Amino acid sequence: MAGGLEQVGAFSMIGSVSHPANSPWTPSHPAPYLARLNPEQREAVEALDGPLLVLAGAGTGKTRVLTARFAHILLTGRAAPSQVLAVTFTNKAAREMRERVAAMLGRPVEGLWLGTFHALGARMLRRHADRAGLSSNFTILDADDQLRLLKQVMEAERVDAKRWPPPALMALIQRWKDRGLPPARVPESEEPEFAGGRTRSVYAAYQARLQALNAADFGDLLLLPTELLRTDPDILAQYHRQFRYILVDEYQDTNLVQYLWLRLLAQGHRNLCCVGDDDQSIYSWRGAEIENILRFEKDFPGATVVRLERNYRSTAPILAAAAALIAHNEGRLGKTLRPGAETETAGRAAGGAAGEKIQLVALWDSDEEARMVGERAEALRRAGESLAEMAVLVRAGFQTRAIEERLITIGLPYRVVGGLRFYERAEIRDALAYARVLVQPADDLAFERIVNLPRRGVGETALRAMHERARAEHTPLSEAAARLVAAGALRGKAREGVAFLLAGFARWRAQLEAEGHVIAMATMLDESGYTTMWQQDTAPDAPGRLENLKEFLRALAEFESLAGFLDHVALVMENEANADGERVSLMTLHAAKGLEFDTVFLPGWEEGLFPNQRSLDEGGIKSLEEERRLAYVGLTRARRRVIVSHAANRRLYSGWQSAIPSRFLDELPESEIERSGSAALGRAARQAAPVAFPLQVRPRVQEAWEQAPRPPQRAALAVGSRVFHEKFGYGTVTSVENDRLDVTFETSGPKRVLDRFVVAA
Repeated sequence: MAGGLEQVGAFSMIGSVSHPANSPWTPSHPAPYLARLNPEQREAVEALDGPLLVLAGAGTGKTRVLTARFAHILLTGRAAPSQVLAVTFTNKAAREMRERVAAMLGRPVEGLWLGTFHALGARMLRRHADRAGLSSNFTILDADDQLRLLKQVMEAERVDAKRWPPPALMALIQRWKDRGLPPARVPESEEPEFAGGRTRSVYAAYQARLQALNAADFGDLLLLPTELLRTDPDILAQYHRQFRYILVDEYQDTNLVQYLWLRLLAQGHRNLCCVGDDDQSIYSWRGAEIENILRFEKDFPGATVVRLERNYRSTAPILAAAAALIAHNEGRLGKTLRPGAETETAGRAAGGAAGEKIQLVALWDSDEEARMVGERAEALRRAGESLAEMAVLVRAGFQTRAIEERLITIGLPYRVVGGLRFYERAEIRDALAYARVLVQPADDLAFERIVNLPRRGVGETALRAMHERARAEHTPLSEAAARLVAAGALRGKAREGVAFLLAGFARWRAQLEAEGHVIAMATMLDESGYTTMWQQDTAPDAPGRLENLKEFLRALAEFESLAGFLDHVALVMENEANADGERVSLMTLHAAKGLEFDTVFLPGWEEGLFPNQRSLDEGGIKSLEEERRLAYVGLTRARRRVIVSHAANRRLYSGWQSAIPSRFLDELPESEIERSGSAALGRAARQAAPVAFPLQVRPRVQEAWEQAPRPPQRAALAVGSRVFHEKFGYGTVTSVENDRLDVTFETSGPKRVLDRFVVAA
């Protein structure tokens, strides 16, 4: 450790607190890294004694403050590199901080305790593995290995894995670990009905099995070090002596075990600096506890609180709108963003004295909304703006489908950030495979994908038998499977599963002819067990996958036949081949945190969609405030321009559902809004809505399979009739053949459609 201090001594001639005579810097001429800071940032860097909370609003220079503080501690000789614990939430942030600190010091710095919570926890655990019943070379299991091990434990404990899905039990165990609860400290009151009331005993057996294998799972990387600090005074004292300063980034996103770990370590020197923004706490579904940052002053009496409110990203109208919106939250510490000098200058250059107002666009339906996004993005590109500086931020992943298709139609390149394009998502590919088999039983690739999805006991042996029979008899795989079932060549669960699936396809094909493709497809996904599989999945992304399947059915309803839809998807996928150059970014609001763009589109600001109805049902007022923080994050991603939109109607399968504008729109200051589109429509819908917006479930809407198929027109349409189609718009009938029409549409040219899909205009 002495060597480390000598190393820092070489830096301490620059910008020391006491500014010795041989230092080139004085209070009136501070070190360059301090001179570049505004007064609030500099206060956060130089407040080195005692606990400090830095409330860093969006775009206020949080990273600059963290790295400058880190370098300042080293340059002033307050601590050696190994005596500073710096915690980030991502490896990328840790790498960036390391590089910035090294640049400020003018040389690489060795011996740093800098990394993510789990990386630092693993480092600590390897140091003291023997105290946790492990060897220092313990293995860290990935998610698949964890689940495989849990299944073995469940079998040994005689817990039925079919009745109690292992992923659900694993999610429960990990939630306990995120709260810092080892098996012995899980309260009896938290024993759920799951697994017959034996979850705590399975958890204990799972932990014992991990220890026997000299292994740890991801949750153990913080749980076990926290337990060591809590129960072993010698280890705790060792780290109290070592860490003179602790720096924490994104403190608003910490969960309970991370909070406990930090609080134990900070009991030594109490020089804990937490940087975060309570207004950007949007990850409660991942275990984040906003209360950690809200109660900082209570946890650390005498703490200094510094508010960074000068925003160097967004224009004044954007900041005013965001501030007015977030002010409606009660669970916050409070701060008000204002533009820094640079953003004021940029705002004047971008549009008037302070910048462009928030564009609020009211639209008739979600299809018109997608057209609006595409047209405005194209207009901005023609005006010389970069596609790479445009982003479409949605509340739910399924919203990207209509926008993706519109961007493809007009030839505007795009990318989906943090996820796959709509038709590339696993659940959509599965649904497409079901649809392909329904239309074409000889599609072997599609049949092979879904024959055991969800699981029907069809393993490699059964699948190999099908392939051998298909090759020998030159038949499709599905026909070979049927012959194997009839001959009794498949046995047990495989025979039952394949027979069930084949009988289903026969029934669904009959339904396809009788009731139409939307109802047949919805029934097939339901009766096959595919939707049930996702309904029972407890993974955080499962509800989103179900929403995507609903959006898949909405897309299907826009086409006259299932075959036509599959042709369309094939063309879309072909057009989505990799393209070079700039692209519009599509992503969820959660994925956008930390990013910034010149132009941000925020579609779908409607009750039930945003704020999200499921979140409100599950969390009430607390969830509503998190939804509002999510809206705040969306607004503050924009540097120059925000376009918020809402639609009066959204498609629900083969029907339409009216939508009420989001309550968040009323919380935006009218002085910072410029309305366009069907503005009166938005006001009328608002006036018709309940004033208080009670947190209630929306009225039930019929599912697709409960809706009667559209009947043919009562009176035949004649050649020359003007008609309207929901997808293609207005057109003129050019020929009539029974219930089939040839129509020349104004915007999309000649099409052949069924008369039940048009109305007289």
